Amino acid sequence: DFDIDDDPYPTWRRMREESPLYYNAKYDFYALSRHADVGPALYDWETFRSGKGTVLNIIKSGMEIPSGLVLFEDPPRHPIHRKMLSRVFTPRRMAAVEPIARQFTIEALDPLVGQTGFDFIEHLGSWMPMRTIGTLLGIPEQDQTTMRDNTDRAISLRSGSPTTRVTAGKAFEPPNMEMIADYVDWREKHPADDLMTDLVNAEVEDTDGSTRRLTRPEVMTYISTIMGAGSETTTRLIGFIGQLFSDHVDQRRQLVADPSLISRAVEEVLGCGPPSPVQARHVQCDTGHHGHVVPAGSVMLLLNGSANRDERHHCEPDRFDIHRKEGHLSFGVGVHFCLGAALARMEARVALEEVLKRWPDWEVDYGAAIKAHTSSVRGWAKLPVRV
Repeated sequence: DFDIDDDPYPTWRRMREESPLYYNAKYDFYALSRHADVGPALYDWETFRSGKGTVLNIIKSGMEIPSGLVLFEDPPRHPIHRKMLSRVFTPRRMAAVEPIARQFTIEALDPLVGQTGFDFIEHLGSWMPMRTIGTLLGIPEQDQTTMRDNTDRAISLRSGSPTTRVTAGKAFEPPNMEMIADYVDWREKHPADDLMTDLVNAEVEDTDGSTRRLTRPEVMTYISTIMGAGSETTTRLIGFIGQLFSDHVDQRRQLVADPSLISRAVEEVLGCGPPSPVQARHVQCDTGHHGHVVPAGSVMLLLNGSANRDERHHCEPDRFDIHRKEGHLSFGVGVHFCLGAALARMEARVALEEVLKRWPDWEVDYGAAIKAHTSSVRGWAKLPVRV
């Protein structure tokens, strides 16, 4: 329902009040919406499993999940692959990446100075994160846009359709695998100082304690995961920055007066407009919630976007407040806490800093703005602003 997707907060409020354990008979899934339920469930990977997928239709399809798709894995294999990917997001590497992200932001924004407006998605959100993660991986610039567009198509929804296009029983294949295979072949013969070369040469300790090289499909899956997750969600986050600081002029002006507030402001954007607000899980064993038993084999949706707005946990949760002290569940918690959180925070901060340097004031043209509708993230597809 695109109307709900465009503004899910009233529906989530009703769920928290009327049906904190919600069941949808038509599509056969459960959902938890209160902070006191969602937070512990995100921690409880033994009950709420990711190994069959973290999107409703993928779990329902029974698709085979390839090794290395860390988003769709559980312990004991998940920590092995997570440790491998954590090398991508070390503090040292993040410090080295910030100048790259800032330069791409400057290159995106400087040509727009003097114009009457720009689009937060087209001119910045869909550009800077893609260029940054693509450069880290060593993906040629001319192919980065193609890979981003392929990812967009893979997760997009059609109006009136409850699922993306998946085929029951087939193996799940991340987007861009044919292109990535060519890159891996090249990097095996021509190593460079990039993440792709690191992955090609990486060794991991397997579940039996032995050390081995990553398989070629694992390397390819890692690259697809990093490229997709490293750009798509931050694109939507930058869009929410444009929207929320257009709607809240007073708080935008506080940032202009005191840029030291920007990091805290990014956290409030994440809480109010989480790009990934719903996490699907396969229920491994019977579990009780609000006087009812959720049977093993069910699908549970953990609505972290709703939990961020729970009146039982947050003070005035629907009020946008860059001075808010409470945290959020937008990056998840526990073993599946978002590996790219530091990168997303840095890119969002850099984007906001550079926009404010050039335009202390802007106003969204809502008549021309368009929401994106996908199976896993939500946000703006187009967000034009007048400056």
